[in-house]
Amino acid sequence: MYRYLSRLADTILSRHDITVEQLEFERPSPHQGQIAGRLRFYDGSLLVFAELSIKIERAIQKLEYRYHYQRADGSLVFRYDNSGHYPDLSTYPHHKHIGDRVVPSAPPDLAEVLREIDEIIYPDR
Repeated sequence: MYRYLSRLADTILSRHDITVEQLEFERPSPHQGQIAGRLRFYDGSLLVFAELSIKIERAIQKLEYRYHYQRADGSLVFRYDNSGHYPDLSTYPHHKHIGDRVVPSAPPDLAEVLREIDEIIYPDR
């Protein structure tokens, strides 16, 4: 679990184009960990995220997660989460909000979320 949380922290801290407004870690046991943060991008957009994970054998399982990305004006771009309020989706409870739509989605990794944001704010890369 320590390596997993360290990888997430390294991914965030290696990004010089992100202002880390908040970053918190907690490891209540050797097999469980939490990370939460607020990351501000050059255009004023914001990623607010939280993840509670557990290590089972060699795999990391996300018990609860939320990756909420919004524009500088506060309007939602996307949010991944696993709140159990869309039981008809094929990936229940995992899903993604895109504006007003809700679509099936696998649980993303933080690095994947950051790449998705990069595609939005750096379209010419």
